[in-house]
Amino acid sequence: MLSRQAVARLSPRTSSAQLIFRRGSQRYDAVASKRINLVDRNFSARRLYSSNTRGPLFRPLAPWALLRAPRPQPNIRFLSGKSLPQGRLWILNFAYRSAAWFGGTIVILGAGVVAFFLYDASTYRETSSYQDIHVAENALSPIRGGPKNLPIYDIQIDDDDTAEMQTQKDKPKLVILGGGWGGVALLKTLDPDAYHVTLVSPTNYFLFTPMLPSATVGTLELRSLIEPIRRIVSRVKGHFIRAKAETIEYSEKLVEMSQMDYNGNEVRFYLPYDKLVISVGSTTNPHGVKGLDNCHFLKDIEDAHTIQNHILTNLENACLPTTSDEERKRLLSFVICGGGPTGVEFAAELFDLLNEDITRWFPKILRNEVSVHLIQSRGHILNTYDEAVSKYAEDHFSRDQVAVLTNSRVKEVTPRSILFTQKDDNGEPVIKELPMGFCLWSTGVSQTEFCQKVSAALGSAQTNRHALETDTHLRLNGTPLGDVYAIGDCSTVQNNVADHLVTFLRTIAWEKGQDPETVHLTFGEWRAVAQRVRKRFPQAADHLKRLDRLFFDYDKDESGTLEFSELRELLMQIDSKLTSLPATAQRAHQQGRYLGHKFNKMAKAAPGMKANDIIHGDLDETVFKAFEYNHLGSLAYIGNSAVFDLGGGWSVMGGLWAVYAWRSVYFAQSVSLRTRILLAMDWAKRTLFGRDLISW
Repeated sequence: MLSRQAVARLSPRTSSAQLIFRRGSQRYDAVASKRINLVDRNFSARRLYSSNTRGPLFRPLAPWALLRAPRPQPNIRFLSGKSLPQGRLWILNFAYRSAAWFGGTIVILGAGVVAFFLYDASTYRETSSYQDIHVAENALSPIRGGPKNLPIYDIQIDDDDTAEMQTQKDKPKLVILGGGWGGVALLKTLDPDAYHVTLVSPTNYFLFTPMLPSATVGTLELRSLIEPIRRIVSRVKGHFIRAKAETIEYSEKLVEMSQMDYNGNEVRFYLPYDKLVISVGSTTNPHGVKGLDNCHFLKDIEDAHTIQNHILTNLENACLPTTSDEERKRLLSFVICGGGPTGVEFAAELFDLLNEDITRWFPKILRNEVSVHLIQSRGHILNTYDEAVSKYAEDHFSRDQVAVLTNSRVKEVTPRSILFTQKDDNGEPVIKELPMGFCLWSTGVSQTEFCQKVSAALGSAQTNRHALETDTHLRLNGTPLGDVYAIGDCSTVQNNVADHLVTFLRTIAWEKGQDPETVHLTFGEWRAVAQRVRKRFPQAADHLKRLDRLFFDYDKDESGTLEFSELRELLMQIDSKLTSLPATAQRAHQQGRYLGHKFNKMAKAAPGMKANDIIHGDLDETVFKAFEYNHLGSLAYIGNSAVFDLGGGWSVMGGLWAVYAWRSVYFAQSVSLRTRILLAMDWAKRTLFGRDLISW
């Protein structure tokens, strides 16, 4: 029998009402649907919900009442005659649900493990999969020709491997020199059915260079940063040749290659092409400094391996009882020459190793003797980044006791010390000597030997001493139109920045409704123009930092405004100081994607052009727009912190959350699922077990 203390609660979400009542000293509850009447006293959920709410009818249930859920009154039934469900202690319900979830998880994981082993077993083969493979005779014994009468590798030995490969034999031959960011981006964008593709590189892997500093200290494994190049080439049903380019014969469309055979002798051959893409990268700029054979460079995976061994060897030697105090300080003196992104990130990774792992596994005296110096020739490190980012990085290094020596130029590197000049308080250069046990040289880029040969052969068409010059369609200047292209660090696009900037000025004049020749810009309008320039040409940002000084220097008549002629002179001066687009993976990636999209368009337009007998002329201009670099921002790791320069005066700096954001960006940019899994495993391994402290 229900008492007057009964309480009803209606849940709109579940369309049910909760009935709570007392009988004697016990409290009970029941649940009834809005549409189902209770037998006892003809109570219904709808009636209870709509009844008078005065008194204790809607008072809340006490918390301790949840601990007890006795059996409901036997006379409370649904109209169907079935009893209400029996209640349980909440802790039992929680235990049952937890057990169910745990059991379900075990079953799913077990099924996954079984599926993995079944798949793994299917990957082992006991017999050969291919028999009686046809290979063309000319592929095994190439015909000879060309200026040097070398074998011409016109037909490749894997052209007939599959039916798909056979369909590519008669397609235009596209040869890519280099397996870096530009070449891989081109391969991943290219239409697989458009060209007969051959990639040539002295290494058979793609290297994820932005994370290379992490591999030098054991944060990441070396193999986590590389991807077999043949896997990437297979997407376009292409071919890979492990060789090195020597020269180009433009008239006969041949590239001379060299490689060591199985006897250790150099062999050379020609590789024909219809379109050639040069993406061979660059080397480190020595800047005429003596003794660089005593330094390490960080350009390849082998460099990272050598650096890791040298660092750990110094640490082990510093622990020997026969090592003097002076020698120990020298061994633990690490010097980085160059304050760009590579030098800064290596200094940060090195400090993390010395600060987090050395104190755990090595004698503590080593941590007290360690010193890290960063030598920068400019006034700030990360000088191509926003000024606020540079200042933040310098302050962070100062707190971490990484000595940043700005306005310093290295004169000579000896096996035991570095000689450099630094300006004193009077602005006079003073020669200083810094003992060192390890030195990394990371100061800009320079041309490879192959690019120097190409530039010399093209003569006056190539005037840049640091990179191969191309037009805005990335075609190599001085070569037959549409035959040879250059992308990545080895190339530079003809600036013509002044012409583009003048276009900006004319646009601003038209927006103001004035004649461009008579326009006068105030200082505020000049700042707006400079911001547009920075966004369109990030390489000009370094020359547009002191806008006030530029404004007053070129305001010849001191009128407080800049006339069109004064602006043009200012912009021409900036144009003369610019050398090239930034030598970054971002730029090479964009150029590779650009060429891939353009080559796809040209392949689709080729039948129509051939039908109309159009085989010469500016076909690139006809089918596709010129290349435009879109700066997406720069980022750098500075030791348990990271900085982001997003361009246009926007920057982000922070601690561990920024580190995770930095990792996320590079994780997403990794070339394959395999490398992403390896990166995640390495970061987890570093968290659980620390960095790898093994040298071999």
